[in-house]
Amino acid sequence: MSGYLADMGELLGSYDILGAFLVNVRLTLWSALFAFVLGTVLAVMRVSPAPSLRWAGAAYVNTVRNIPLTLIILAASLGLWGQLGVELAGRDSGDFIATNSFRLAVLGLSVYTAAFVCEALRSGVNTVPAGQAEAARAIGLGFGATMRLIILPQAFRGAIAPLGNTLIALAKNTTVAQAAGVVQAASVMNTMMEFRPDLAVAIFLIIALGWVAIVLPTGLVTTHLSRRLGVAR
Repeated sequence: MSGYLADMGELLGSYDILGAFLVNVRLTLWSALFAFVLGTVLAVMRVSPAPSLRWAGAAYVNTVRNIPLTLIILAASLGLWGQLGVELAGRDSGDFIATNSFRLAVLGLSVYTAAFVCEALRSGVNTVPAGQAEAARAIGLGFGATMRLIILPQAFRGAIAPLGNTLIALAKNTTVAQAAGVVQAASVMNTMMEFRPDLAVAIFLIIALGWVAIVLPTGLVTTHLSRRLGVAR
């Protein structure tokens, strides 16, 4: 065991593993923010009284959920940037390629995760008694006001657990950003395996413990919030 600890210490001193994991955390936070906004809009569309909005929301969710995330990331990187010339960073910046690749990866992760956020929120909407929406309409509230003031606040509380699971899945999915050229934990692991294959066990231990340190607290916080804020039915 002491030998593995020494090997892990050597790797931590030779490679910027902590910095790589911080990139994964940044990818998770930014993608979660944009996915939450887009997913909320999609959830409202899916429960809208307008058939066209319901159809558009369902088409988005059913299409995106059935496309591999790697393909979406590659479409953002090679398609938007490589073929269409879409740039999300200024070329005058010193780290244009790294910043542009990071933002394109965030875009791909957000577009993909929003479909799952939508379904998580829709499950929360289904926990709200139908009588509350009917009461809102009886006092003259329109669809938008009913969703904003009555339905969505309760739906968010009812969807804490599935939203937490989606966040955990997103965190682990950030490793796919390697396809867009973003250097993060998976990239550093590949580099270590290439140059130090003799320390394979120590490498796997470091990466595994790093993910446990990120995912486990997220799961614990989600469970706590779900128990504390969840709406009892």
